[in-house]
Amino acid sequence: MAYYRHRRRRRDSDEPENHERWLVSYADFITLLFAFFVVMYGISSINEGKYRVMSDSIVSAFRSVPGPTTGVMAVVSPGDPPPMAIPMPVRRNPARVKTDETQAMKKEHLRNLAKDLNQALAPLMAQGKVRVTEGALGITVDINASVLFAPGEARLDLGAVRALGAVGRVLAAADFPMVVEGHTDNIRISTPQFPSNWELSTARAASVVRLFIDTAVDPRRLTATGYADQRPVADNATAEGRQSNRRVAITIESRTSDNRVDVPLPE
Repeated sequence: MAYYRHRRRRRDSDEPENHERWLVSYADFITLLFAFFVVMYGISSINEGKYRVMSDSIVSAFRSVPGPTTGVMAVVSPGDPPPMAIPMPVRRNPARVKTDETQAMKKEHLRNLAKDLNQALAPLMAQGKVRVTEGALGITVDINASVLFAPGEARLDLGAVRALGAVGRVLAAADFPMVVEGHTDNIRISTPQFPSNWELSTARAASVVRLFIDTAVDPRRLTATGYADQRPVADNATAEGRQSNRRVAITIESRTSDNRVDVPLPE
């Protein structure tokens, strides 16, 4: 009998001690706390405005997005309308605003210049000898060479001097850079003065530039270049096409000058 009592005491002592007995009390506490909040929620009044404020705050917190206010309690009465988002003013870069204003003023100045050129060249435009267009580079005035030069010559006729003089007086009041281009048809020329169409087209452009300088246009704004027959605007297979290709194009550029930087050598 004493042997069995000894074995029973030994078996009771070998049983592990229960260290999780506190979970029962903790579970009861959590259950009571949950029931308390359910009762409080049931007797409280909530409206759409409060729910929206709470929902936005929770979403903002979990998305790490800063809300419109911090550290401020929003009080919404049951009868109040839901809160509205107040748009924040967009701050624009002052340098960008100034650039946009400058571009707008330049565009307006360029269009006024085109109107003045149309008035100065109205008689020739009525005859279809002049065309004024506006493109990405600025304003281009195409003048048929037949009203400026004799065939195979680069010296301006007397009538051309009067017409281009009026154009030069309009351009003298502007401050845009200008490129004067000479163009020919595909009929080759070979004279001691003009060995090819390249020399003829360049000389015709230079004659127009010299006339503009005589009418007070700043020489630093002028560029003369010749393209021979490489940039036709019509088919050289017909007489009408060749006549259209023999022209002088005056482009008033509206692009702003770029700030040039040195390109470093590859390492």
